[in-house]
Amino acid sequence: MSWFTGRFLLVVAVFAVCADYGKCSLAIADGVLGPVVPLVNGASGLALPSADVPKQWLTAAEQSEFRRTPRYDATMRYCRRLVEASPWIDYQSFGTSPQGRDLVLMVASNDGAFTPEKARSTGKLVVFVQNCIHAGECAGKDASLMLLRDIAITKTRAALLDKVILLVNPIFNVDGHERFGPYCRINQNGPEEMGWRVTAQNLNLNRDYIKADAVEMRAWLAVWNGWRPDLHFDNHTTDGGDWQYDITFVTDQHAAAAPAVVRWLKETLYPRLLPALEADGHLPFAYFGFVDSKDPAKGLRSGSWFSPRLSNGYVTLRNRPSILVETHMLKPYRTRVIGHYNIMLHVLEELNRDPQALRKAVGQADAATVKMGSSYDSALELPVAIGGTDESVPLTFKGFAYRREQSEISGDTRIIYDNTKPVAIEVVWFKGSKVTRTVNPPLAYIIPQQWTAVIDLVKAHGLRCERLTEPVTAEFESYRFTDVTFASKPYESRFQAKFKAERVVERRTYRAGAMIVRLNQPDAKVAIFMFEPDVRDSLVSWGFFNSIFERKGYSEHYVLEQLARDMLAADPALGEAFEAKLKSDEAFAASPQARLFFFYQRSPYWDQQWNVYPVGRIVKPLAMKTEPCP
Repeated sequence: MSWFTGRFLLVVAVFAVCADYGKCSLAIADGVLGPVVPLVNGASGLALPSADVPKQWLTAAEQSEFRRTPRYDATMRYCRRLVEASPWIDYQSFGTSPQGRDLVLMVASNDGAFTPEKARSTGKLVVFVQNCIHAGECAGKDASLMLLRDIAITKTRAALLDKVILLVNPIFNVDGHERFGPYCRINQNGPEEMGWRVTAQNLNLNRDYIKADAVEMRAWLAVWNGWRPDLHFDNHTTDGGDWQYDITFVTDQHAAAAPAVVRWLKETLYPRLLPALEADGHLPFAYFGFVDSKDPAKGLRSGSWFSPRLSNGYVTLRNRPSILVETHMLKPYRTRVIGHYNIMLHVLEELNRDPQALRKAVGQADAATVKMGSSYDSALELPVAIGGTDESVPLTFKGFAYRREQSEISGDTRIIYDNTKPVAIEVVWFKGSKVTRTVNPPLAYIIPQQWTAVIDLVKAHGLRCERLTEPVTAEFESYRFTDVTFASKPYESRFQAKFKAERVVERRTYRAGAMIVRLNQPDAKVAIFMFEPDVRDSLVSWGFFNSIFERKGYSEHYVLEQLARDMLAADPALGEAFEAKLKSDEAFAASPQARLFFFYQRSPYWDQQWNVYPVGRIVKPLAMKTEPCP
């Protein structure tokens, strides 16, 4: 029996993810975990983490006893008051939303390091806190305002800036935030009114990190590229079922994450973070989903999905830990705000205790990525997709009593929770992960200059690039596509493509102006996920290259009839191949168009660029005259 299994079965509440993250120091007395107060029927024993706050500095959420959250304008007024009252806080606009609202970044630094350059000169860690990417999930925003106030005004948390510079984006989805009302989150317990999930352009920002279609995301990328934070928070509220846990969160710790960062999470952060949250009175757990949403007894699953369309997946590609926090939707708003405050507080405390541990981890991760791209290894396989396994551990799940019954309305089984009755349910937890796809990274990618949207996106992601100043002709690896299909409806405004991709080697000429993206740079994995077609969030799959799948060369049948006769007369072997195809393929034989198409494809009139990927892979050192991208 593992440490996790044995220990977990002895206690009433424990963060099950301890099995993966080393020993967690738990205060256990009489078989019950420390000071944790069960979160039952909306009640909690959590104390407010802010003390001695002057009345004029109470946030709107605190003033309303956590019944309300402030609108955009009121939030920004509070932020500006912080700046006026403290030399430690700066208010910066980093862009404008489609509806004309400022995207705001609050910078907290006790030595006035309010720019990336000044921040780097201090040697301090930089932490980025992101709120309201789904604007109805606003508890992180109110927790962040309280934390900034306690750092800069009451100074009860002033020590958090000793070795850290804190960046806070109070509201990412500013336009969605102002689609405000009581009916924006059907499954959420407060506040009384809140914002909407998606932007004014109906885009979900937390599906946009790689493709970056949204104005807001392009602005966010510019901030990230400039500051290059060492750690990222993305504050959310869950969807799903009902259970006792008030905080769930996830950090990518699978084979696609940087090993040095994973070690820091397991060996340094989690052994201190989990006991600290428990000591506050929280009941934390790993972010999870039910195997069967209508029957918790069938178990839990977590830790297998990895996609850089999401915040935590994208930040993982950039070799930084991302903490995706999901406070529980059905807990009181007060409980959720306190949960966000406390997890941010304890992570910042740990970073101040030992800043060099994280700095060393991200430095090692960046160096390993640069080394990977500095020489080509045909045997190297980089993980690009993670799936679940049947590996499981027994788990005492802290849920609520429930019953299942046949619904006369939907005709399906429905689940009815009773959150006045906490129960411990013996289940299995599927938490294993495995690599389901790898790619062999090249030395560089080369993109023809006419693909301007793709070139702009490379620059938006902050990837170092060059452009050819003279044409280059050489053997390049690339891909040809077959079995191409498209989604029947848009997803995040794009009709996604599916296909089979075959690696080919072709002699090509790339003109002056083509972009070169070398992989000997810290963010190389972003380029790999963009340009390897079989990767789930590749630009090919997102539809950036859909036009290559459209056949633009055509001919009338009467022309092809004569062309076929001329080709048969000139090449007897072609006639034999045609006859064999007629005999072996009934559908082909029955289709006049397919029979003529057989000859058209083999003629010099055929479009040789149809279904051919224009992006080349450079796998051998190649003499090229280039200059830095403008």
